[in-house]
Amino acid sequence: MDYSFIIRKAQLEDVEEIQRIIKEAFKKYMKEAQLTGTMEALEESLEDIKKDIETKEVFIAIINNIPVGTIRVETLPDNTAYISRFGVHPDYHNIGVGKTMMDLVGKLLVSKGIRKVSLHTASKYSELMRFYYGRGFYVESTSKEKGYIRSLLVKDYE
Repeated sequence: MDYSFIIRKAQLEDVEEIQRIIKEAFKKYMKEAQLTGTMEALEESLEDIKKDIETKEVFIAIINNIPVGTIRVETLPDNTAYISRFGVHPDYHNIGVGKTMMDLVGKLLVSKGIRKVSLHTASKYSELMRFYYGRGFYVESTSKEKGYIRSLLVKDYE
């Protein structure tokens, strides 16, 4: 099968597609992590996404003109970075979209001289934990500040 796959910086006109991807990805996240209720990612407004596009590095992955994944990266004052709202639409899991987005972010951070990136994820979502371990992340700590066990994962760039 031939298909085109690109990752590009998100633009303001992408906000509705980013919101759609995040809603679908985080619904699965909640199910896999055995969470109930809701979470911030599912409540995010279009304005929230616009603000992030204007203040962070936001990328969108597109396959055959269909937006399928997104990731946000913020450079922090201590010259580290934080990844948030990383999600791939469930219909496009396990074909390399997430891995490729993570690789792109890694190259971006290294090019900026950033040596450490972190993110949070649900400790009970074992498939996602394995994904991050496979990308070189390790657990620095865990907390229950959001009502479930979250791991703070860190990756060091040499």
